[in-house]
Amino acid sequence: MPHLSSSDFDLVLASSSPRRMEILNQLGVRYQAVSPMIDESLRYGESGEEYVRRLALDKASALAMHELSPPILGADTAIVCRGEVFGKPQDFEQFKEMLEALSGSKHVVLSAVAVNNGKSSSVLVCETSVSFREITNQEINYYWRTGEPRDKAGGYAIQGKGAIFIKHISGSYSGVVGLPIFETSQLMKNFNIPFMGLKTEIYND
Repeated sequence: MPHLSSSDFDLVLASSSPRRMEILNQLGVRYQAVSPMIDESLRYGESGEEYVRRLALDKASALAMHELSPPILGADTAIVCRGEVFGKPQDFEQFKEMLEALSGSKHVVLSAVAVNNGKSSSVLVCETSVSFREITNQEINYYWRTGEPRDKAGGYAIQGKGAIFIKHISGSYSGVVGLPIFETSQLMKNFNIPFMGLKTEIYND
């Protein structure tokens, strides 16, 4: 693990996701990104919300050291369609099954964000409803060849080419991307993590 000095940044992002980094940049957070080694397997009988909560907390806890280190932010996103939890597709066949299930139907995107400051932790979950249009086999094959679906929950990226499949969303766009801004900013306020270039006292007045 790299040396985590709070003089250099105010937060450690437990992820190597470019999308999550872009959102923290948008929020004006001084952070370092470090990706922990976490088993992301779904446990037997685990619900979608339990799954993303556990992984977000596990990622934050894996890098948390002590209260003098910067707080750690972990996040995870999963899709629930007809009661089935979709993570990242392992191969084309799994991706195809996911897109065929999502095609012409509504699903829920669950994004959890957690913060661990070495002595306590907290997690919030964002839920967004997404409706897809019908997707053809030709589109499924083409989309896989772009390479975009391979590291995305549910096999699509709302901020990328996958946006062409979406008819409607109800909830948080940033949550579907992978880091819900509202919940993230709430946790940063609660843990006194500066963002938007402002000191934490301003948020705590």
